[in-house]
Amino acid sequence: MLTKNTVANKRKYNVLDVKSAKKVASFWLERAKLENAIKFGLPEVDDRYHIWRVPLVGKASHDRLGEVVIDAYTSLIIEDKSTNPEVLESRLLGRNNHKKTKAKKQNGTYVLSSLRNTIAQGDSEELLQELPAGSVNLIFTSPPYYNARPEYTDYVTYEEYLLKIRKIIQNAHRVLAEGCFFVMNISPVLVRRASRSEASHRIAVPFDMHRLFIEEGYDFIDDIIWEKPEGAGWATSRGRRFAADRNPLQYKAVPVTEYVLVYRKHSDKLIDWNIRAHPDKKIVKDSKIGDDYEHTNIWRITPSHDSRHPAIFPVELAEKVIKYYSFKGDVVLDPFAGIGTVGKATVKLGRRFVLLEQSPKYVSIIREEAKTWLGKEAKLVHTINCAPIDADNMLF
Repeated sequence: MLTKNTVANKRKYNVLDVKSAKKVASFWLERAKLENAIKFGLPEVDDRYHIWRVPLVGKASHDRLGEVVIDAYTSLIIEDKSTNPEVLESRLLGRNNHKKTKAKKQNGTYVLSSLRNTIAQGDSEELLQELPAGSVNLIFTSPPYYNARPEYTDYVTYEEYLLKIRKIIQNAHRVLAEGCFFVMNISPVLVRRASRSEASHRIAVPFDMHRLFIEEGYDFIDDIIWEKPEGAGWATSRGRRFAADRNPLQYKAVPVTEYVLVYRKHSDKLIDWNIRAHPDKKIVKDSKIGDDYEHTNIWRITPSHDSRHPAIFPVELAEKVIKYYSFKGDVVLDPFAGIGTVGKATVKLGRRFVLLEQSPKYVSIIREEAKTWLGKEAKLVHTINCAPIDADNMLF
């Protein structure tokens, strides 16, 4: 029975007891496919470093083989402090594979992430710093528009806006695994004129984003054009003046496209390495794309609308990006999650999600939506800075 005077309670840890520590470690062990050969010793909390240490013991030999280290505050596995699965396999087999392991590390090893489905409330710039390095396989997001609508007037200047996005891209670089992708849906924004004596102007945001990605250590891969049905851009009022008067110099094209910019975390390894080095060949095979894939860089997708959020992108767009740039079982992160469109697509396609969102209102929506995506498994979703999901009383 947990008492209020435990160290974990006093420190307000997320992982409060032995049972919770084993539960978190079980997920890591299953990802390493070693749950049939290894069992847990007695977990211990180390409050000097705010971690839990879960001993790993061979089921047959009963020898201690290593340990899983868990951040007590976030309940995330600390990968670089936990025993490498290859080392565990070597010890299980009784082989001295130290030289072989070292050689593999020089060439890089493909590490399967142990992150669970996660919903986090707060500033994504800060939340990204709490995630383990190399724990995310794909980032797909659509950042807030710069002051294009009343809902998005959070930045005093455009330079301030770009600085914020730079910090997100910078912090995301650390959490992306070797040679993985960051995909961003972005478009120019129209800053409306303050009065009839002033001119409105458009800001070419995608081109500034490109510069940020390159400067922060990413390689440019593709520019995909999301084309909306004809007439979709008339909501901006752009082009109506010319349509009425037809005078030269007044021509302004009605925007019916947005960019989907694709970047890869810089790596000396070719993309083929991510396929060949993946430890589960069945997953690679199961992740193959069907014949109905997009053959060109122009994707025709109807926009989506939701009264709960002023600017959502279609689930179809998220599904295409996730299928084309990740394997099944991978972790997909959205640092500007909104009402969770990426999470919905991720679950449908057999991936895991990490959704970061600053608005308590939108986080509440995501937590409710997750019950629809996951059913009773929603109670296993890891939450940060927000209440756990109660899925026990759901009717199915």
